[in-house]
Amino acid sequence: MKKPRLRHIAAQWTMLGYPSPEKELSLDEKMAAAKKAGFDGFAFYIPDPLLPSLGKKHGLQICGYIGSGNVKEFPKLLQLNKDCGAHHINVQMADEDTLTPEALGMAILLLQEGKRIGVEPAIEVHRDTCTETPEKAYALAEAYQKVTGELLPMTWDFSHLSVVKHLNPTNYIEKLILRPDLIQRAQQFHFRPFNGHHAQVPVTDGRGNLTNEVKDWLPFAEAVLKCWLEGNQNTDREIFVCPELGPVPGGYNLSSLPNSWEDAQVLRLEIEKIWTKLNV
Repeated sequence: MKKPRLRHIAAQWTMLGYPSPEKELSLDEKMAAAKKAGFDGFAFYIPDPLLPSLGKKHGLQICGYIGSGNVKEFPKLLQLNKDCGAHHINVQMADEDTLTPEALGMAILLLQEGKRIGVEPAIEVHRDTCTETPEKAYALAEAYQKVTGELLPMTWDFSHLSVVKHLNPTNYIEKLILRPDLIQRAQQFHFRPFNGHHAQVPVTDGRGNLTNEVKDWLPFAEAVLKCWLEGNQNTDREIFVCPELGPVPGGYNLSSLPNSWEDAQVLRLEIEKIWTKLNV
């Protein structure tokens, strides 16, 4: 019997400046650290020709990244990702003022080009892109389905929508799991713990204990995984889950909070516990 598989993905971005800006790990060292921590893959944000060989060396699957609203760049950027060893590619597409008709044309061209060269891009739900609100994200998905007859491949990062909608733990599930079909179609998920005020909350309290904020978020993570599994039973599909905690550079993490990479390792373990529970 076929069975869906969870792949834990470490984000290169999470390791930015680790363990310190002066002694930051090399790409090789970062990938070795990801493997040692139990991750199955490595999501880059800076293309590097060494990625395919290092992925093979460390036994890590490579996941890619594009941030663009220029359709003329799509073929080059997709090929660059493929050359770096990525098959699944996360795409932050266009800007917050990109209207749905324009975004639809971009999405069609992006996905057609991906199919042509044999990679799978997915459009991320993200602030300051064409999907920055639920309304815009679902409008794009509905327009794409109407034109193509297919569900839009998406990368789900619910943290952005939670902040936009000012949610609280009592309604994460009610307000964010609105289109189970799109969740079940997806394969890339950025599991960054959040609340309605912050796109990222700390996983630990600096003493090794889970924070109350992440405890509030974990039932939502379980609901998402349960939803995905309900639509993918008896398949060999893979779900790529990245505890994509942002570092201090860029403002996601704060200097007084636990390190993002160290927290990401703890979060991976919590996600694995949920997956195991749901697959008993």
